[in-house]
Amino acid sequence: MSAAEGAAEAGVLRPVPVPPPEVTKGILHPGEQERHRRLVRLAAGPDTSEFVEWYWAVSWDLRGRAPYQAQVLPFPSINVTFERSEARTGGFVTGVTTGKFVRELSGEGETFAAKFRPGGFGAFTGIDVGSLRDTSVALTEVLPQSAGLTERVLNAASTAERRDIVDAHFARALRDRAPDDSYLLVSRVIAAMESDPDLTRVDQVTNRFGIPIRTLQRLFRRYVGAGPKWVLRRYRLQDGAQLLARGASADLAALALELGYFDQAHFSREFAREIGMAPLEYARASVPSQDAVSPEQFADR
Repeated sequence: MSAAEGAAEAGVLRPVPVPPPEVTKGILHPGEQERHRRLVRLAAGPDTSEFVEWYWAVSWDLRGRAPYQAQVLPFPSINVTFERSEARTGGFVTGVTTGKFVRELSGEGETFAAKFRPGGFGAFTGIDVGSLRDTSVALTEVLPQSAGLTERVLNAASTAERRDIVDAHFARALRDRAPDDSYLLVSRVIAAMESDPDLTRVDQVTNRFGIPIRTLQRLFRRYVGAGPKWVLRRYRLQDGAQLLARGASADLAALALELGYFDQAHFSREFAREIGMAPLEYARASVPSQDAVSPEQFADR
């Protein structure tokens, strides 16, 4: 059990103030993406880390080069983004994305964002975030009190300064906010879903936490924006894609069972539907060296 989970079990959500992880989980074809854009993450401040998991910034300069399609299998999180690019400029709230997220990078551009913890934006704003699923809306449409924030962020001289501006803005909004026991419960469930690979079915979750299925579904719609079954499948699919990209699994049948799928065929079908290519094809396209993976290693039996 992590320190954060231990605090949650004790009844108080106090995320450990550590730097955000530099991981590739959720990023599709991570090696290829690194050749087209720069990604950095920054920790949330102590007054906001209960709701904001980390800040991230992406920048690219593809002037004179072909556009690149950056693909992500997003976390069950809501992001507040501040963007400047050929495609759009402004501040936005992007709800939970239930499919693969594709962003075309062209010319020169940048995005700075706050990645909220699953459920965190719902607790922070008090809104039912199910209405934001699979959509992106103007920041001031959701948070009218953020008027002027986008300009301040985009005019800042550094990524660290942008983090400080946004973090201070959110911290002021959180002053005197009453504890939210429902968010605490959702956070405990989400932490278990993400970190425990043995959790592959919703009935395992309801049994562990003693929550009726309808209550869990209602809480997830209100705070997360997607159902518990989808969240479980998303985490396990992210795990599978990350392992395949690393060339770390030589047996698709065993990997499918480890991720909670009935068999390899079910895993392969869902993977292809969500990622856009079969596991074997993805693995061969994603590992650092094409020679590191052979059809025999990842044969779709």
